[in-house]
Amino acid sequence: MSVFKPFTTEDVIVSPFEVNKPFTFSGDIELTSNQIDRYIGKNITQSFWVAGEYPTGYVTTQDQILVYHSIKELYYSNYILDENGSPVATASFNLDGTVTGESYTPNYDNYLSTTLPPSRYFPTGSNEAIGVISIPSNLFGEYIKPTTLRLQQDSVILQDDGNGNLLYDSLKVGDVIYEHGMVILTNKGTEGQTGYGFVTYGNTTYGATDYNFITEFITGEHITCSFESTLTLYETQYKCTIRQNEFNFSQNPSLVSGSTNSGQIVDFVTGSYFSPYVTTVGLYNNAKELIAIGKLAQPLPISTVTDTHILINLDMY
Repeated sequence: MSVFKPFTTEDVIVSPFEVNKPFTFSGDIELTSNQIDRYIGKNITQSFWVAGEYPTGYVTTQDQILVYHSIKELYYSNYILDENGSPVATASFNLDGTVTGESYTPNYDNYLSTTLPPSRYFPTGSNEAIGVISIPSNLFGEYIKPTTLRLQQDSVILQDDGNGNLLYDSLKVGDVIYEHGMVILTNKGTEGQTGYGFVTYGNTTYGATDYNFITEFITGEHITCSFESTLTLYETQYKCTIRQNEFNFSQNPSLVSGSTNSGQIVDFVTGSYFSPYVTTVGLYNNAKELIAIGKLAQPLPISTVTDTHILINLDMY
């Protein structure tokens, strides 16, 4: 037998909570088979550009020019002043209502990770290159959990610092856009300083160029990519209340005596202490369609002296 009873607003509580799942992909084949794409973007300047002339040469045939300018527009447009990628000077709004500094203030949404002062270097010189690693949303969920992204190519390890910066040792080499699953390699870790081969003194890769450093991660076969995805689940709690004067009789056919055809109810049902047991609770939508079933661990007698509450928890996203 089934009986319908509607919920009131106070009977339903929805509580969001985040869950994380770790992923690790090792080697070129695993990355490609899981649709983790890698691209080269390049600032190729010419008066006449032909589509398909400068492919990335990896995973897809997206043009290097298009990759470069798309990334620049989406994530760096507020922070580029000249070919060195210097931050743009912005205006200061003073407490007395005056404005000092540059009259032009960029106002693009570059998907910043924190409210800390951003440091987004982007190479803008002729033929300079960037590397892009794109993780699909079916892997990272709503966003990559900060501090969990790690890239390794041979012995070189890049680690996300939790603020959107990708670090090689203590040097920033790129950015992580958590909500887009994008990893962008922009330089070898000197924030645009040319110096000796774009590399500071005192490390084992002295003499390597930015381009060689980036392409090792984009075209290398021994790369390992690990991160944790983030997904918000919504735990919905339904409180099913049975009042002391409700559901106090059962239409179960076993309660009808089989000795006669008169439909006489068995004796113990007519006693004042008889109470039905609850074994199953079903949730229905407004069209009275069954959408969920909850089974109790053991039959529960319905109290005749106090209200009975049954709590049902559902996790949904």
